[in-house]
Amino acid sequence: METELVAYIERLELMAFFTGYPLVYSIVKVISGNLLKKDALFAGKMVKLLPYAYALAATLFIGLVVRDALTSYKAGVHEQLFSASFFTIWGCLAILCWLPGVANKPVLSLYHSLVFFFLLLKDIFSDKVSAPDIIRNDMKVYTDSLLLHVACYLLIFIIFLILNRVFKKPMSSAK
Repeated sequence: METELVAYIERLELMAFFTGYPLVYSIVKVISGNLLKKDALFAGKMVKLLPYAYALAATLFIGLVVRDALTSYKAGVHEQLFSASFFTIWGCLAILCWLPGVANKPVLSLYHSLVFFFLLLKDIFSDKVSAPDIIRNDMKVYTDSLLLHVACYLLIFIIFLILNRVFKKPMSSAK
């Protein structure tokens, strides 16, 4: 019973860090598609920032995994870090979105997050899940995940705007 509860909590943690990204990705794509007619450069940059926001959420997730491993008294740190589940390892791989080669293909971050989104869908449409508490927990976690990804995207977007303004070449007045 205890291992089932621990597995359920780990799945909720994974869902909290990764399930909200597909909706945020879709919203940004729609907004950038509407802006494409007005300002193609700005709209393209909006989409290019998505993997960095996803990588920021993955970095926070890795921080949680390391903190849990360091503060756990059940097993040694090395044993816990190397006995991670497939989904935990898959979640940690999202940090690769910091790399420019991966970040240049925003759809890869979407594909990566869909694995976790399917965990949510599995809970919703599963015949085994009859308890409304599980669905309620999943929806709360999904809402938190949406808020996390919106906050990560806004933070990356603000940093981009600041860096763009700071490093923008001043216009020279040639006479």
